[in-house]
Amino acid sequence: MSRVSRGRSPRSPQTPRRPRTPRGLLGRSALAVASVTVLSLSASGCVVVHGEREVIPAATRAEASEALKDFTTAYNKADKAYDRSLDADHVTGALGAIDAARLDAGREISPAGNPSYVPLELTDARFAIPKKAGWPRWFVADADANKGNEARWLLVFTRSNVVEPWAVAYLTLLDPDDVPRFRTDNDGWAEPVAANSAELAVAPEDLSADYATYLKSGSGAVFAPGVHTSGWVTQRQKSAIKPGLVTQFIDEPLTKGEFAPLGLRTTDGGALVFFATHHYEKQTAAQGTSIPAPGDSVLALTTGEIKQSLTLEFVSNQAVLDPGKGAANQGVQFLSRIQGLTAAQGE
Repeated sequence: MSRVSRGRSPRSPQTPRRPRTPRGLLGRSALAVASVTVLSLSASGCVVVHGEREVIPAATRAEASEALKDFTTAYNKADKAYDRSLDADHVTGALGAIDAARLDAGREISPAGNPSYVPLELTDARFAIPKKAGWPRWFVADADANKGNEARWLLVFTRSNVVEPWAVAYLTLLDPDDVPRFRTDNDGWAEPVAANSAELAVAPEDLSADYATYLKSGSGAVFAPGVHTSGWVTQRQKSAIKPGLVTQFIDEPLTKGEFAPLGLRTTDGGALVFFATHHYEKQTAAQGTSIPAPGDSVLALTTGEIKQSLTLEFVSNQAVLDPGKGAANQGVQFLSRIQGLTAAQGE
């Protein structure tokens, strides 16, 4: 699913793009926190317990299973019709931006719907549900899929109040052997990681900015060498200057609202952390030459006329293993990265 073309017109993922009336996930930070109040009678009268203060599971296992079913149904309807409105309530954040663009491009190319439609099937689902206080609440679903070369699909469900439906913010495809083991309590509930945690090699809230900085410089000890770190930097360096064509790269952190990082502690003392980033690639042709002809999916998302330059805008979501402070190797290891084109601008 890497670098799949998705999106319609250039715009920043940091701004609201798919509002859910009246409870859009993209505007979650502006919503008032919903209070869940449980009343229990005792000998001395009523005792009020506030859900936003109590440490409780983010969802029951039955609720998580139902959320996965609802997502799959909505995703399939949207994929079949190439209609982003059909799953808008069930995707958000990085996946929401990528999915919306993919559907817009598909609809532009094939207005009648997806001619290659095969319904997504998610089976053998397992759930890592953290106990936490307050909102947003979230959990990870880990399932077999009939797509993705036998990879396990890890979907991060989130919501900001009890009214809105669960929506998937991050999607990661992993080899079954690469799915980490999560730390759980005696009841099987997972342990979340605070965004500013000092118990990890890198605080989750810093990963997006650190990655953007790393891609610009290609140096630093934050990330372990690999395809999505040293390998990507090398690939960019090779493609930056070609006969008649120059490519410039801009990388930005993506951390606000529904793009916030989310993490679960693993049994080795570290954490699996999901985070997002924002990327641009500007191709400029020399005088007397032209931009290489883009594919139909890119053209479907392009505004303006491609004369001497083409700027591609991407959203990327990453899944990494962030070591604990005491680990011998402090390099953050990439497990997966899914990047989607969300817009393009010709000049």
